[in-house]
Amino acid sequence: MGKQTTEMLKGTLEGIVLAILAVRPAYGYEITARLRDEGFSDIAEGTVYALLVRIEQRGLVDVEKVPSEKGPPRKVYTLNAQGGEYLEEFWKTWSFLAERIEQLHHRIERTNDEPTNEEGE
Repeated sequence: MGKQTTEMLKGTLEGIVLAILAVRPAYGYEITARLRDEGFSDIAEGTVYALLVRIEQRGLVDVEKVPSEKGPPRKVYTLNAQGGEYLEEFWKTWSFLAERIEQLHHRIERTNDEPTNEEGE
C-alpha cells in the first residue's frame, strides 16, 4: 500500500471499522481479519486497536468483556445508537465526497481529451 493510500485510509478507517461492527459485534483481532478479508491487507493490528480505544472513548461502541478459551477475556465491540448515527453521517459524507471527486475526475479527463488549438487547426 502506497503512502497516499495510507494517508487517505487514516481519514476513513474509523467509518470502515464502524461499518464492520454494524454487521455484527467483534473483538479486535476479528475486526483486523475482516478488514483483511475486505482487501485492507496492510492494516496493522496496532492501528486497529488504537482506533478501537478512540471510538470507545468517544462513546460510539459498547464494550463487553467475554471470556476467552486462551488468555485474558476479549473485549467485544458492539455498535451502539450513537455509533450508528456517526456511521450514517460517515456514509453521507463519503457519498458526497466520492461523487464530487468523480465529477472532478471526469471533467479533467474530458478537458485533457479535447484537442488543443494547434491539434484542431
